[in-house]
Amino acid sequence: MSGGVDSSVAAALLVQQGFEVIGMMLRLWSEAGREATNHCCTPDAMALARRVAARLGIPFYAIDAQEIFFEKVVNNFIEGYGNGITPNPCLACNRHIRWDFLLRRALSLEAQHLATGHYAQIFQDTNGNFQLIKAIDKDKDQSYVLHVLTQEQLASTLFPIGAYTKSDVRKMAKEFDLPVSERSDSQDLCFLGNGNYRDFLRRNSPQVMSPGPILSIDGKQLGQHQGLAFYTIGQRKGLGVYSSEPLYVISKERSSNALIVSNNEHLGKNELIVNGVNWIAGASPKGEIRAGVKIRYRSHEVRGSVTPLDAQSVHVILDDTLRAITPGQAAVFYDQERCLGGGIIRG
Repeated sequence: MSGGVDSSVAAALLVQQGFEVIGMMLRLWSEAGREATNHCCTPDAMALARRVAARLGIPFYAIDAQEIFFEKVVNNFIEGYGNGITPNPCLACNRHIRWDFLLRRALSLEAQHLATGHYAQIFQDTNGNFQLIKAIDKDKDQSYVLHVLTQEQLASTLFPIGAYTKSDVRKMAKEFDLPVSERSDSQDLCFLGNGNYRDFLRRNSPQVMSPGPILSIDGKQLGQHQGLAFYTIGQRKGLGVYSSEPLYVISKERSSNALIVSNNEHLGKNELIVNGVNWIAGASPKGEIRAGVKIRYRSHEVRGSVTPLDAQSVHVILDDTLRAITPGQAAVFYDQERCLGGGIIRG
């Protein structure tokens, strides 16, 4: 439980369905002196979650996850930017915090399932295998960040609101008389406070502020950057260089600390290597498959051919060129509504 509408309605639905429900909220790491700006577990959010639990008549526990969250999520975020990639902390949180730390804690209380307010669905096929399926509400679907889940984890997971739209969920929150029905959704990474990752890195990883050259694709120096971590693939504004045509960041060369820019012509690609792939079925395909491919949470799927290189790496050739394919982000594969799995874009 987070004190938000989604997890609150998920708990209410389970109570309504006759489950014995225990509410658990994670206390996550916040910067010292900035605790009130954390988007996940502020004192107000904690108080709201307790009120919801009391309204539903269920026990409520706050679980201290600050140390492991910093180790597995925040450090990964800082190190990723230091290594010239753009990490997605939600993936690390789902893999290490929710479906490892929290799931183990829930099972230790003799719970049979961990239920969350994610928008996704789980079906079990006739062979007994669990399938991760997109949510009914395609605008809220979160299967992209849930592709890290395994068969064992899916077997112990429930997504009570995956078959509802967001408007349905807000309506149910009012019907259940929950004090969170009008609470707005959080859009930023929980530990960033004001949502500006550059400010966060300046405070917590000053070593990333290492100026270097901005180079054209043919090696001509056009200016100086303030640190590779402060730029993203596809970025056009804020480069601080003059050109007669728009320039975009097309790559970051950590070995030479150089930011490479070019016109729109060099921004698109249709091939990528993906490492650390988790196949939800439990094993990689035996050969090339056709799939829908998403390269970021809010992007549209593009059809492509996915060829395993080994158990956890694939070569993807897309049918269409995509802009700003970003190392460190996830590439996730779909067979229509079914999420097949995904991994981290290497390049």
